[in-house]
Amino acid sequence: MSDTPHVRPTAPAQPQPGTPEPGTQAPLSGIDILAFLCELFAFVSLAVWGFLFWAFPWNIVFGIGAPLLAILVWALFVSPRAVFGVHPFVRALVELLVYASATMAWWSMGQPWIGLVYGIVAVTIGVFAGRRRFT
Repeated sequence: MSDTPHVRPTAPAQPQPGTPEPGTQAPLSGIDILAFLCELFAFVSLAVWGFLFWAFPWNIVFGIGAPLLAILVWALFVSPRAVFGVHPFVRALVELLVYASATMAWWSMGQPWIGLVYGIVAVTIGVFAGRRRFT
């Protein structure tokens, strides 16, 4: 006789109704697409600001550096596959910081209406997308 106990295989745990199965992603919604477009617009806005607002040697530095820094911060803290898992409020603060920097870039270029409209749209979409993450 063997000294090992008899073990019966158990059925795998069933996921809760309404939650996606492990290894699958929830389908994209309109809010997800709009949030992605707001992110892209922020990065493009920072590039435009860098290339148009500064004089020659600095326009290359800021035109490449500003969006690159924003993309790096976004990838570290805000993206769906973020490197650092932070509290949702920290994530929202970083997201707001990127949106505010793009808004201020438009204001500094003498286009306050573009900045104002973008700021309102981006924050509104960010709130809706953030609320979806909590549900």
